[in-house]
Amino acid sequence: MSTWPSVTREYRNHHLDSTRWRVFEPRADDVVVTTSYKSGTTWMQQILHYLVFRGDPEAPPALLASPWVDRRFAESEAELKVALDGMQHRRFVKSHLPLDGLPYYPQVRYIVVGRDPRDVFMSLWNHYGNYTDAQMKRLNGGEGFTGDPMPPPPPDHEEALRGLWRQWTGRGWFPWETEGWPFWSNLGHTQSYWDFRHLENILLVHYADLLADPAGEIGRVADFIGEAITPEELKHAVESTAIDNMRNAYRAFDEGFKQGFKGGTDAFVYKGTNGRWRGVLGEDDLVLYEQMKARVLSPDCAAWLVDLKARPGVEPSNRLTAEGD
Repeated sequence: MSTWPSVTREYRNHHLDSTRWRVFEPRADDVVVTTSYKSGTTWMQQILHYLVFRGDPEAPPALLASPWVDRRFAESEAELKVALDGMQHRRFVKSHLPLDGLPYYPQVRYIVVGRDPRDVFMSLWNHYGNYTDAQMKRLNGGEGFTGDPMPPPPPDHEEALRGLWRQWTGRGWFPWETEGWPFWSNLGHTQSYWDFRHLENILLVHYADLLADPAGEIGRVADFIGEAITPEELKHAVESTAIDNMRNAYRAFDEGFKQGFKGGTDAFVYKGTNGRWRGVLGEDDLVLYEQMKARVLSPDCAAWLVDLKARPGVEPSNRLTAEGD
């Protein structure tokens, strides 16, 4: 493994275009939030929004303040560059790229959010299943579209769910992947950052830890990006980034979300819970899950993703009480 990460692959499909990062000119205080998908991206963006703006009602909403740089079906590269260059606040941007497709800058902070793949799949099932015809048309056309079209969302029944699970756990979208179809690699994304977790500007956060101890994890994120936070601010950060409050914040964009999702905001910001796979995935499904883990993840990365005991400091930290709240 090389000392520094480097871009060795190009990711271009119905959702992604990694070449759009060529318009990104890094600043010393930039933060990149990166997940495969359905692993707490929006949640982390809201956390960073609070840490940067401290609840300022005049601040631009996170949806506008934190652009998804590698989103293919968005503004043009020229428009993206104008938006990025024109930001006066501390920038925190979103990516769904693994580290072999995302430019690495030593001065930029990278926050990687991982999640148990069974929970990722259940969230993905809801997300994908709610794509509208307009969203599918947007994904499978327009300037820059390349490769095979994304297949239409599966029907909402158990047989279709298990069919998607078999494809998702055993087939990749890109030739070098073996899981994640029809999106892109989920486990491969996490592993790509895990391999470089020793770098001081890469922080791994687990979705389950955010659920178990939001104050402790938000405090850890604040420390990582160098944003001092008082106990009172931390309390407000936890409250404002709770899922119901996030969903309410996004309702201002409900008409836009309805163009892409049948349920609008409620489909985009869904339950935010873990464990919904229990009673849904059967023994045969879980065999495929174990095979996928063994094929893609190193044992230590697999343990971190699925075993609470493998992650230090996941017991509630009582950070609020400890700091005087």
